[in-house]
Amino acid sequence: RGVSTDKSEVHDAIKHLDKGLYPNAFCKVLPDIVGNDPQFCNVMHADTAGTKTSLAYLYWKETGDLSIWKHIAQDAIVMNIDDMGCVGITDDIIISSTIGRNKHLIPGAVIAALIKGGNDFFDQMRELGIRISLSGGETADVGDIVRTIDVGYTTFARIRISEIIQNDIKAGDVIIGLASDGQSIYESGYNSGIGSNGLTSARHDVLSKYYMEHYPESFDPNTDKSYVFTGSQRLWDEIQIKDFGVKTIGELLLSPTRTYLPVLQTILSEFRNQVHGIIHCSGGAQTKVLKFVDGLRVIKDNLFDPPPIFRIIQRESNTNWQEMYKVFNMGHRMEIYLPETYASAVIRISEQFGIDARVVGRVEGSRSSNLEIQSQFGTFTYQNK
Repeated sequence: RGVSTDKSEVHDAIKHLDKGLYPNAFCKVLPDIVGNDPQFCNVMHADTAGTKTSLAYLYWKETGDLSIWKHIAQDAIVMNIDDMGCVGITDDIIISSTIGRNKHLIPGAVIAALIKGGNDFFDQMRELGIRISLSGGETADVGDIVRTIDVGYTTFARIRISEIIQNDIKAGDVIIGLASDGQSIYESGYNSGIGSNGLTSARHDVLSKYYMEHYPESFDPNTDKSYVFTGSQRLWDEIQIKDFGVKTIGELLLSPTRTYLPVLQTILSEFRNQVHGIIHCSGGAQTKVLKFVDGLRVIKDNLFDPPPIFRIIQRESNTNWQEMYKVFNMGHRMEIYLPETYASAVIRISEQFGIDARVVGRVEGSRSSNLEIQSQFGTFTYQNK
């Protein structure tokens, strides 16, 4: 399908670039180019909603419901700000949008819905004590290179060097996982936990050939048709979610990416100096941490049960469980590494926001870096490449 969980070609292309002040930080940290103050640094980051926009396109074409694009704006924003949260930035963020659309298929009403959705999200964050300022952006009509629409943001912040989280994960640390599903106090409904990773797989593995036949613009025509929309589900098929009632497949797949920034802001206000690392389980999912450890063995042996959406994806695709943990977050999308002494306090903070948290694992010394996942589906080992 033209996607990769580890982006090996991309990482090979950039491996010789300068890695900034702290090579092990989750985002690149630069000297204070803006203020030229040795006590400060700058962080700029960029990300998109990925192919979740193609899924939103299907939903919108089937229903005419423009409100789905509000979620897409949130998806792209959160993929930026939660990455920045991993280096300790939880406030005073400047953000700019970049939207590329096929004007033949995406009208101005969709652009307006995206912009409004972004502004509504910024307003919500401000109410939670997180200041995000929109500096503007670019909307380009590029139908020759974009089949439907691509939605991305770039973020910038200036922070004291002393406040940066460098990802100095240590043997003896425990891992606190913050659940990806459920409903936090700042969410209006059930969140399936899907986030914005693995949506190419989820979309094609779950949805039926109906969408290939009716919406050929929603996928790459170079893809072998045997891999296009191979599932059995329609967007309106229903599933019962414990404690949350009946939801449709479309609602589960398009559930907006949860931000953990309000939780991280509170945790870091109390335990910044005790936190050794924060990992956003985005590309690479539960194996993401391997990019940030050296000479350590990470053991995850108390994971959350996979939320229903991931069980549906696995059932429809017959993907082996070891691969599932590499593609999807499988139950927690943010993890915090710190001494066990502080674990219970961090868990309580997360639960105050309505987000389940638990110690999902631990870190041990090792001759070579590796990850071991002990799950109900088996024990899986991943090596640091």
